[in-house]
Amino acid sequence: MSGKTHQEMLAKYAEAIVKVGLNIRAGQRLIVTLGATRGVPHQFAPLVREIAKAAYAAGASFVDAIFADEEMLRLRIQHAPKDSFDIYPKWQIQAVADTIASGGALLSIAGSNPDLLGGLDPGLVGRLQRTHLENWSPIGEKVTTNAVNWCVVAAAGEAWAQKIFPDLGVVEAQEKLWRAIFEATRIDQPDPIAAWNKHIAALKERALYLQSKQYTALHYKGPGTDFTLGLPSGHLWISAQSMAQNGVAFTANMPTEEVFTLPDRNRADGVISATFPLSYGGTLIEDFQVHFENGRIVKVAAKKGEAALQKLIDTDEGSHRLGEVALVPASSPIGQRGHLFYNTLFDENASCHIAIGRAYRFTLAGGTELNDDEFIAAGGNVSLNHVDFMIGSPQMDIDGITKDGIREPVMRKGEWAIRL
Repeated sequence: MSGKTHQEMLAKYAEAIVKVGLNIRAGQRLIVTLGATRGVPHQFAPLVREIAKAAYAAGASFVDAIFADEEMLRLRIQHAPKDSFDIYPKWQIQAVADTIASGGALLSIAGSNPDLLGGLDPGLVGRLQRTHLENWSPIGEKVTTNAVNWCVVAAAGEAWAQKIFPDLGVVEAQEKLWRAIFEATRIDQPDPIAAWNKHIAALKERALYLQSKQYTALHYKGPGTDFTLGLPSGHLWISAQSMAQNGVAFTANMPTEEVFTLPDRNRADGVISATFPLSYGGTLIEDFQVHFENGRIVKVAAKKGEAALQKLIDTDEGSHRLGEVALVPASSPIGQRGHLFYNTLFDENASCHIAIGRAYRFTLAGGTELNDDEFIAAGGNVSLNHVDFMIGSPQMDIDGITKDGIREPVMRKGEWAIRL
C-alpha cells in the first residue's frame, strides 16, 4: 500500500486517532472501550497498545482499556437463566464515568462480529440490549452533549473481515480489511494528519452552506422512498470536527464523510427504504422499510431480522422517532469501494442516513443547556437508543424546503446538487 509494514501503519493510525480524532491534551486521561458490546475484544490489543503509546506521547496522564470476549454475550443468551438479564457489570460504567468526570477522553473501537447474536431468541437479545442501554445511558448523555472529546474508530476483527470478504481465508480477509480501514481513514497518504485537516475544512464549508439555508424540511424521493422530514428552528449543521465542553476540538468518527443535523421529532411522514443492511446488537437486519406518521414510526417490515428491528423500535417512546439526519454523497470514498462493510461506522459514510432514537444536543442552538422536557419541546428526541441506518443511493433525490415553501435541489442521483 505505502511500503510500510502493518505495524508501522498501525502506529500511524494510532497517531491520527490521538491527534485528530481525540486531540488528546496534556494531563488528560483516556479510556478505551467497545460501547455496544462493552469491552474491547482481545484481538484488538495491538491497536490499543499503539494508541496508548501515542496518547502518552501527546501528554496523556493515564490510559486504560476495558477488554472482554464478545463470545461471552452469545453464551449468556444461550445458557444463562432467563430471569438474569437485568444483571449488568456496573464497574465498566463506573470506569468510563470516572474518566469523563476527570475531563478525560473516551474512545470506542468498532469491529465486532456483525452476526454475533444472529439466530438467537430475539426476545432475550432485546432484553440484554435494553439492560445495556439503560446502564449506558449516563455515558450516552455525556456523548450527546459533547461533555468531553470522544471518538469512534474501527479495527479489523476476524469475524467482521470474513463477513465482508467471505471468499478469503481469515488472514487474507483481515489484511484486506485493514487496508480498507487505513485507506478510509487517510492513513495511506504521505501526511495523514494534513490530509485530515484538509478534509475537515471541506466538510465544514458544506455544513456552513446548509446552515445558511435554514431549510424547514427535506424531501427524499427514490426507489421505495417518498419521505418528508422536518427540521426544527435553531437546528445546526455539523461536520467532522466539534468542540467539547472541556474545550478540546475533536473529530468524533474516523472515517467521516457526513454533514448532519437535528430532525424535528414531530415531523416525519412517508416511507423510507433502507439501502444497506443494519447490524444491530449482533443481528443483521436486511431489506427493510420504515413508515412514519407525524414523526412517529408506525410500521416496519424487513426480509431478514424484522423481529430485531421491531425490538429496537419498541425499546422506548423515543425509539419510535428520529434523532439525526445526515447527508453523504453516493460517490464518497467509502461508497466508491463497491462493497458493504456491515458496520455502521463505515456504511453510514457511504450513504445518506438517519438515526432512530436519541438526538445530539449539540445539533440545536443552546441544546446542551436544555433539560429533557425543554429539548423535546424544541423538537429534539430523547431515547436510550441512537441507531443509524442508511437510506441514500445513486437513485436518491433530496430537496430542501424553505420557510416560504420553495423547493431547492440539495442532492440529485445521490450527489450534491449545490455548488460552493
